[in-house]
Amino acid sequence: MKFASFALGAAVAALLTCSTAGAQESAENYPSKPITIVVSYTPGGFNDQVARLLSEDLSNRWNQTVIVDNRPGGGTVVGTDVVAKAEPDGYTLGIAPFAFAVNPGLFPQLPYDSENDFTNIAILGGTFNVLAANPEFPVNNVQELIDYAKAHPGEINYGSAGNGSSNHLSAELLKSLTDTDMVHIPYKGSAPARTDLIAGRVDVMFDNFTNFQSLIEAGQLKALGVSIPQESKLLPGVPPISDTVPNYEVTVWWGLNAPAGVPEPIVEKINTAVNEFLQKDKTIETFANQGVDPIGGTPAEAEAYVKEQMETWIPVAKKTQMQVD
Repeated sequence: MKFASFALGAAVAALLTCSTAGAQESAENYPSKPITIVVSYTPGGFNDQVARLLSEDLSNRWNQTVIVDNRPGGGTVVGTDVVAKAEPDGYTLGIAPFAFAVNPGLFPQLPYDSENDFTNIAILGGTFNVLAANPEFPVNNVQELIDYAKAHPGEINYGSAGNGSSNHLSAELLKSLTDTDMVHIPYKGSAPARTDLIAGRVDVMFDNFTNFQSLIEAGQLKALGVSIPQESKLLPGVPPISDTVPNYEVTVWWGLNAPAGVPEPIVEKINTAVNEFLQKDKTIETFANQGVDPIGGTPAEAEAYVKEQMETWIPVAKKTQMQVD
């Protein structure tokens, strides 16, 4: 029995050694064929833009074709499912947007397991939302908005780019943490919502900084707060909402993921390339033009960040019984 146990242990050890050696050899030869980066949105937005910038960089680095494959639909579920069901060999990657962490709370059933079907490689970058009001609306900061909402429950309305959007979730988190009642008006995109905010048909709204920047500078809107826990150099003088509402934070982020089971040496190789990509002047400039800060970090940090985001947003989505447009 002892000999049999020893023989079995030796066989397992040999198998693991061969497996590790095979993975390392695979990483040394990676990539030996074209890579696909799946984007869950149509061409033209920042998700697509960052994918194309990254594909160009990786293609030049590895002298290999890197294809961007746009798979929009289903509130990003279509493209995300493509990644989940791909071979775990490092040749199918996905741009994981903010919606990745929200969808388990929006959809009663997904065709994939958001926690277990993916390898999180890196967080590419993040930006913030701004809470803004029509200039005629009688509040000038977050505390005044909360006080007004409590004194006039259900009378304040807020616009968004649609159910489940980051600006919708930003407002719902604020309502949840402050126990206030504001009425949601969903639009088909943030542009028409901003138009009605300027016209006074909407009282307040969250949106990405770049969408509000020129309107705030022109005095067409007034900024009440930013969704990150520190003042942004892009919007000096506008305090974090968390100064008034503890634990409030919304970062609209983008990550890079792959199917679960990609060999660790390949994950590390991609992660190293991504971190170097994020440090390049061209990347920093492109991100800055969109109000986005590069993030980067290790796969373990990416895994922890995505888990934290899911723990934040799934309960919010479920509590408000959001429905996807």
